[in-house]
Amino acid sequence: MTSHYQIAHANCLTWLRESHHQNIHLSFVDPPFNQGKDYRHFDDSLPDAEYWEWIKEILQEIYQATEVGGAIYFMQREKNTEQVLNVLHESGWSFQNLIIWKKKTSAVPSIYRYGKQYQIIAYATKGEKPRVFNRLRISPPLPSNYKHERQKGMYVTDIWDDIRELTSGYFAGDEAIRNSQGERFHKQQSPIALLLRIVLSSTNVGDIVFDPFAGTGTTLVAAHQLQRGAIGVEIDLENAEYIKNRLADLRKADDISKYYSEYTYTENLEKIWGSKLFQTSF
Repeated sequence: MTSHYQIAHANCLTWLRESHHQNIHLSFVDPPFNQGKDYRHFDDSLPDAEYWEWIKEILQEIYQATEVGGAIYFMQREKNTEQVLNVLHESGWSFQNLIIWKKKTSAVPSIYRYGKQYQIIAYATKGEKPRVFNRLRISPPLPSNYKHERQKGMYVTDIWDDIRELTSGYFAGDEAIRNSQGERFHKQQSPIALLLRIVLSSTNVGDIVFDPFAGTGTTLVAAHQLQRGAIGVEIDLENAEYIKNRLADLRKADDISKYYSEYTYTENLEKIWGSKLFQTSF
């Protein structure tokens, strides 16, 4: 393995202002959604104007720390799509795609709205064109109305409906991190398949991947196995310590090699993935 990683226990905005990084190639931004959740080190009930100003400052600092052509993937609630696109534009980023992550879970309808079954991920770049964009091909199950099997899979589009979230009960499986009482360690843990796709799409081996809200470290776990450098900033000390332990002793559930076959029709996959599949002894 040639990749390296860094985990910082810090406020991400303070860290960005003090770190003077200028060589980030990809950032994944999945902040608290300002939904009134009980975080130990963040007020999740800020006035809307204050919340979005804070987000904009973070995006501006990431922009300054990113190489020209570098990418950002910003995940948010679907109801905040307008604010997401506005704040990306105001902080200098060039919009590329609005990815719809359809999470393969049941959606309970509101009294006066359709049930919500997806989140958005806004993909943008520093400059009009990305420095790296690997056109991935996948081979999902054939829809029932298709007569013939696909010969070489299909390109990944802006609808991601083949990755299940981890926040839906037993669907979380072994990948969901739990404490000694069997409770979820972090209720907003992202699936490794999601971060694997993002890192594969927008970086090459040796690039630097950044996550300002590292949570349980899934971004770093995916990037590290793909031989990218990874930087995670996490304000919660307990989370930061868990990330260090998770990276030092990867679990079987974190092994990305099981997803290699899903991308087998991707051109130059071995080069994009790394010269060798990540090997561990589980």
